[in-house]
Amino acid sequence: MGAVATPSAETINPPARHRGRWWVAALLFSAMAFNYFDRQMLAVLKPSLSAELKWSEMDYANMVFWFQAAYATSYLMFGAVVDRLGARIGLAVAFVIWSVAQMAHGFARSAGEFMMARALLGIGEGGGYPAGLAAIAAWFDKQERAFATGLFNAGVNVGAIVTPLIVPVVVGAYGWRAAFVATGLASMVWLAFWLIFYRRPNVGGGIVDKMPVEETPELSAPIAWSRILRMREAWAFAIGKMLIDPVFWMFLFWLPDFLHKRHGLELKTFGLPLAAIYIMSDAGSILGGWASSALIKRGVSVNRARKLTMLVCALLALPVIIAVNISNLWLAVAIIGLAGAAHQGFSVNLFTLPSDLFPKRAVGRVIGMGGAMGAIGGMAMSQYAGAMLATLGSYTPIFAVAGCAYLVALGIIQLLSPALAPVEEDSLLD
Repeated sequence: MGAVATPSAETINPPARHRGRWWVAALLFSAMAFNYFDRQMLAVLKPSLSAELKWSEMDYANMVFWFQAAYATSYLMFGAVVDRLGARIGLAVAFVIWSVAQMAHGFARSAGEFMMARALLGIGEGGGYPAGLAAIAAWFDKQERAFATGLFNAGVNVGAIVTPLIVPVVVGAYGWRAAFVATGLASMVWLAFWLIFYRRPNVGGGIVDKMPVEETPELSAPIAWSRILRMREAWAFAIGKMLIDPVFWMFLFWLPDFLHKRHGLELKTFGLPLAAIYIMSDAGSILGGWASSALIKRGVSVNRARKLTMLVCALLALPVIIAVNISNLWLAVAIIGLAGAAHQGFSVNLFTLPSDLFPKRAVGRVIGMGGAMGAIGGMAMSQYAGAMLATLGSYTPIFAVAGCAYLVALGIIQLLSPALAPVEEDSLLD
């Protein structure tokens, strides 16, 4: 990481000496599981709710669109909040907002009311990654950071795995409205653990294993947006996010519908195929982070390790182009699961770039910029998917875009930042 104006916990107490860093990773892992459980629940219910509430393909596409529009705005907002206040407060506020929004779905009756609930959910969930990645940057050095990010990011897939398994049971017992309310309330338990334990000091083995109070605002002001927007390295991250995030958004929001239309699955039969896809994705998240971290530990440069891992992932995503044409359910699931694993492996390495390249007090804004661009790309994908399904009734052009996105993203990253050289803080100052 680049130099900062004042000594941070990372410079005073190296993250590698903190056994508590793995508790931080575990808390963040569970936060993202809740995040994606809430996010995916509507997708799992889409076939049945579309029939009950008479939604069109574009009604659902617009729900996704407004979620992502709010998410993009929130990502930028929370990047600045985290830079000033730190992960603890920022993530707590975000968690409360998205839990309330999840419950609000249970009271929605029209497509417009669902769009409003989804927008509120996007505002809350937009704070998850900026706060979580700031905590990872504070606790883990470059050798461990991609692996820790992979563990953190794996929570996404756990949430996506659990959703199709639990939702049919809860909906069957209590109805879909009660299911939204109950899951929103249940997630608040995590918030209590976060607020209680994130700051708790631990002493053991003769080493003070104290969590740094990184939520205290830095004495120096965050880097100005005007400077960040001039940096090619920031755009390398942001454009990469804009190209690859829509693919996982598409998987998350449309896979249940794809499996329903192509393979005849229903609410009670989605569970195992979707769980298999996201289990593979989870493995890709951890393996992708481990691979580049292992290469760096063996002396490979950060630039080569990150990009080589991303190249392998980009190539593994290509076969998803043909998944639409495969009639065997489990072969299609295997190919889509491989693409999900490739996405997560690529994503965790992309996510490390802001903390690899920028000083600590610029990381939140750069992550916010990338998240916003990713959500903007997702907004475009939602409208594209809705239009293709409404006019052609086919997922073929949608999966074609998904398969090619990673190679294009890596090419642009290489063009904008061929060496992944850290940005000197002096170059970011007016």
